Amino acid sequence: MIPVLQVRGLHKHYRKHESLFKRTYKQALAPISFDLYAGETLAFVGEAGSGRSSLAQVLAGAKPRSGGQILLQGEELLTKDRRRRSQDIRMIFQDPSTSLNPRLRIGAQLEEPLLFNTEMSAEQRMEAVAVGLIRVGLLREHADFYPHMLAHGQRQRIAIARALMLDPKVVIADEAFSGLDTSLRAQCINLMLQLQRQMGLSYVLMSHDLGLVRHMSDRVVVMKKGKIVEQGDTETVFATPQHDYTKRLLESQFFKKKH
Repeated sequence: MIPVLQVRGLHKHYRKHESLFKRTYKQALAPISFDLYAGETLAFVGEAGSGRSSLAQVLAGAKPRSGGQILLQGEELLTKDRRRRSQDIRMIFQDPSTSLNPRLRIGAQLEEPLLFNTEMSAEQRMEAVAVGLIRVGLLREHADFYPHMLAHGQRQRIAIARALMLDPKVVIADEAFSGLDTSLRAQCINLMLQLQRQMGLSYVLMSHDLGLVRHMSDRVVVMKKGKIVEQGDTETVFATPQHDYTKRLLESQFFKKKH
């Protein structure tokens, strides 16, 4: 079976300093490789500075890669191929309050991806927006609301709906639930799992919450300073971690829960 997403030797560095004689770079991602299969959730964990967010931004096309390959359903995804990337790889951000435009009604924001990426008529777009809202547990009428008129949990559902408007193959969730209280987080996670089953979605999950990772993911990749130090089936990695860094992460999370 061909993976939905194949990453080969992907790396990212930023220019750190430049003088007349020398340029220096900071490595955000060492060359990393992994596969993601249809209907699977692959989680990336690590402390701040591990490279998770840089990886999410590169995969979503928000930042260019420095090198390496990204293949979507066996075909190489070029940096300049923005249209295909925007259709097939979508991202859910941590804070919907900042990712949603406060001046636009919800319907207009959900319609925007359809307007720029499909040949749908206005009537078809309106119906697709209604379907998208209902799919995430909201009402057709919410299309007429502005973001500030919605509760925080509803705004996160809007962010999920927007990510799904183009029926993507891959959805990247970068700390998408960390700003929600326990009850709302559980609701959104259950919604994501339900949508995954219904639509055959593949998720890339970036999270520091190891409890969430254990609940949602099939496989986990542990990152440290831009490098992969361990990866495998989630239950195997959690039960018998091999790398000292993974053991420290698990022990730290366990300690926090006890206190």
